[in-house]
Amino acid sequence: MRGQPTTVPADGLTTRQRRNRPLLIVHTGDGKGKSTAAFGLALRGWNQGWSVGVFQFVKSAKWRIGEQTAVETLGELHRETGRGGPMEWHKMGAGWSWSRKEGTDDDHAEAAREGWAEIKRRLADETHGVYVLDEFTYPMAWGWIDVDDVVTTLRDRPGHQHVVITGRRCPQAVLELADLVTEMTKVKHPFDAGQKGQRGIEW
Repeated sequence: MRGQPTTVPADGLTTRQRRNRPLLIVHTGDGKGKSTAAFGLALRGWNQGWSVGVFQFVKSAKWRIGEQTAVETLGELHRETGRGGPMEWHKMGAGWSWSRKEGTDDDHAEAAREGWAEIKRRLADETHGVYVLDEFTYPMAWGWIDVDDVVTTLRDRPGHQHVVITGRRCPQAVLELADLVTEMTKVKHPFDAGQKGQRGIEW
């Protein structure tokens, strides 16, 4: 069943134009599932034949192995058969984790800034149909990436480019710009009962 909007804005757009506007989507909050939801959207984009770029900002080298393998495999399938769309996975800094235990803060900040500069270049060139900026809220919160620059860049991005941002404590200015914001709220988690992450669930 297709949902019907409850309001029709006076924006001068046709129903089709409004429906096909590129979206800025934010998955935030303390609950599990922010990145998982973003990767689900990336898979739908691949199925539509869109180019998908995943940019992982803050995870250790061993993390997200399952998703990275799937993205790279689908990218290879597209190159070999033409099915789906192109998919790329990029780590913004090699092996640094969100606990910031490896390397110095300056190293991490520089890697994040370089990653954001590359994303800005790709947005300007309209490289992808979907961008997943995984755990992107953290370098903004830590002051490594300027929030005003992010807002301006995403607000003024050309063409038809969807952007999905994940991570806790998303800056208010980004939330206000976003078209869709979901806050994940933890109700229960196995970690609370002393159970560590397991294969196929966390990675």
